[in-house]
Order: sequence, then C-alpha cells, then structure tokens
Amino acid sequence: MTFPRRTLLTTLLAGALAGAGHLPALAQRPGPPASRQGIPLDSIRLSDPFILADARTHTYYMTGTGGLLWQSKDLKKWDGPTSVAQPDPTSWMGPRPQIWAAEIHLYKGKYYYFATFTNSALQVANPPGQPLERRASHVLVSDQPAGPYRPFGDATYLPADKLTLDGTFWVDKNGKPYLVYCHEWLQNQNGTVESIALRPDLRGTQGPAQVLFRASDSPWSRENPRTGPARPNKVTDGPWVFRTGTGRLGMLWTSWIYDVYTQGVAYSASGTLAGPWRQEPRPITPPNYGHGMLFRTFEGKDLLVLHSHQDVQGNYHRVPRLFEVDVSGDKLVVGKPY
Repeated sequence: MTFPRRTLLTTLLAGALAGAGHLPALAQRPGPPASRQGIPLDSIRLSDPFILADARTHTYYMTGTGGLLWQSKDLKKWDGPTSVAQPDPTSWMGPRPQIWAAEIHLYKGKYYYFATFTNSALQVANPPGQPLERRASHVLVSDQPAGPYRPFGDATYLPADKLTLDGTFWVDKNGKPYLVYCHEWLQNQNGTVESIALRPDLRGTQGPAQVLFRASDSPWSRENPRTGPARPNKVTDGPWVFRTGTGRLGMLWTSWIYDVYTQGVAYSASGTLAGPWRQEPRPITPPNYGHGMLFRTFEGKDLLVLHSHQDVQGNYHRVPRLFEVDVSGDKLVVGKPY
C-alpha cells in the first residue's frame, strides 16, 4: 500500500484507514471498533481486502489493512471486526505497530498471516532524503483461521534497512514456497516487485532476493511531475500471483495513472517467478480500483476482490468490491461486479 506525490506522514495516515470508518492505525491508535453482525460488504471501509474461502469451516474470512478480521457465510453479510494479530511487543515491531495489507494462507495444516508491519519509533536510513519509519513484510501463524496469529519464526524475514510491504505467498510447481513483496518506492525511487525463497516450514527466508519487475516497466502507470513531461510512475503495490486455466503464470499489481488508482496485470514468459515479466498494455478494471486478489467461492465461482478508491476532501475512502472473473483461458478476464 503506497501513494504517490504525498508526504510520508500523509501517506501513512491515508494508508492506515481500515474497518468501519475508524481512525488511522498509528502508534497510539485506539482499539478496534465494536464487533457487529450482518454488515453489508459495501458498508465496510477497508483498504487492501483479502478473502480466504476456508473449506474447513465453510466460512469466508476477510482481512486487510488495519489488522482486523470479518467473517461471512455468503459474502454479502459480514460479522466483525475482531483483532487477530498479536506480534511480539519486544520485537522490532514495537508494542503497537501499524498493520497493512494482511493476508491469510492455509499451508500444511496451519494458517499463516502475511502482513506489513511499521514501527514509527524506528528509523531506516534513506539516501535520497529524510530517514523513513521502519516497515517490513513478516509472517505470523495460527492453528485457526480466526487467529490469534503470533510470531513463530525468525525475528526478521527481510533486511532491517530495506523498506518492504504487501508481502504475499506463492508455492511453485515444485512445492517451493516464496515470499513476494514490494520494495518501497519511497526508498528506491522506482518501486519493485521482488521474490525471496521461504524455508520449507515458513519460519524464515533463504537465499538472495530477486527483482521481478519495476514500476517503470509498465506502459500504463504514469505520473505528472510539477515540472517537466509526464513520466513512469514510481509505485508498485499489492502483488498477487496466480495461474490461468492454461497454466500461464500471472501477477496482479497496482500503481497509478496520474491521480487514478489503477489495477494492472503482468505475465511471466517462462512460467516461473523468475520471469521475465511482460506487462499488459492496459489496466484490467475500471478506474479507481486496486490492490486485488483472486479467490474461488464455495460454489466454484472465481472472484476478484479489491478496493474502490475515492478521495474525499483529502481523505481516502476505500471499500471492498467484488468482480466476477474468468481465468479458464490464457489470460485473466474481469467481468461484471458481483
């Protein structure tokens, strides 16, 4: 979750909006809003939505930015939110970290919580400018989809001096697990999507990271600087890896077209994470949607969940939205709203 042409403070304030319209999740943020039942999906304010269709409980679990969780039996009415992440307060994350872009993945009988944690009290050197708050993708674990999710592995999954976010999970055809994430554009000035191998038990990473592509590789993502001509945008956001029905490897990711939040897709020419990754020439959804992921309903329908994006007097208003998709062919085709 990243935003162009804004100060870091404004970025953090906007990015942390989650739940039923509550305040940003800063270091001294209040507790979660009171849990309710039967909330319509379009009444939930949530950035970076992720939905797990859990066959064990026949329940949909939705999380995202803010570290909260909603549950539903039908995708229409939701109960929640509840707080499910319990990181170690003595770790680098501190006692009350910001939590962005959480995901829940079932792997070998356990549920893993991939999320971005930010500790505003720690700073990371930033050669292009002022120091930045420490932020990194990390993994927690639970025996249950509703948590609680707690630390179980290495103290860090990625270098302490590298700002990373929007970590997601991928297992290749050989059964090798990977962490796929973004290297923050605020630090490198041309955001990347990268991958690094995970240990078989997911307790840490192993080997070097690999850059898969850069924001500037996209033909559609653009920004308009205050001086000079338009140029490629710097933002990479929300990677999600998938396979089509023909076995083609694809990746959803998000950037901006000037001031419009935009969902794109790329495909790997080799069929592996190593790529090379070829960007589709045009976005795949209407304007002002992004940070999408795919899941299959209990009835066998493939859906895309992402959030709509609206700037209301300088504040981002974001709501989860569902679209029908067809992944049976060689490319992802986005259909009508669900």
